[in-house]
Amino acid sequence: MSAVCNSNVVIDLLLTRRSLVAAKIDKPGPSPEELETILRCATRVPDHGKLTPWRILVVQGDARMDVGRIWCDVFKRKNPEATQEQINFENERPTRAPLMLVVSTKIESDRVPEWEQILSGAAVCQNALIAAHALGYHAQWLSEWPNYDDDIKFEMGLSPEDKFLGFIYIGTASEVPVERNRPELEEVVTYWDGCSGLKKPTRVE
Repeated sequence: MSAVCNSNVVIDLLLTRRSLVAAKIDKPGPSPEELETILRCATRVPDHGKLTPWRILVVQGDARMDVGRIWCDVFKRKNPEATQEQINFENERPTRAPLMLVVSTKIESDRVPEWEQILSGAAVCQNALIAAHALGYHAQWLSEWPNYDDDIKFEMGLSPEDKFLGFIYIGTASEVPVERNRPELEEVVTYWDGCSGLKKPTRVE
């Protein structure tokens, strides 16, 4: 395959990637070899200072139910009026797909601005999505309430200063997603031409 053809394959992957809601992601999930490929792709990201300021927790098999119990216990404690249906949903939330990748920050240096280190972790999430798509799987990157809960963070082994960057559900589509509308380039892209074409924000004195 020529270099040009290889480039076209990559472009096609980027232009066809889209999320599928976790509830419609089913078995099978990636094989151990495919999972390693996804993880290698995920960690090949821009990383100012070579700090690797992120970590990936792989949750699959029975481990999903362990995480479900943690989430459910925290949910019940904070929502004493919750219905049994809501409790059951929280217990099953991590089991919606055969594989869940939990991506979090691990910021241990101030040599690089924290925001840049967080962006590097976000690139980990995006690379995981693209790699899963390239292998024929579907995925969804979610940031639901556990993403922002300090008790969940503690129970899952994160330091107080660390943050969840998202939960990535990966598996096989039980229903092929319909393409959604994407923004037109003219709505989101501006070409710099000496400020004449830019609308400047109002300056607050």
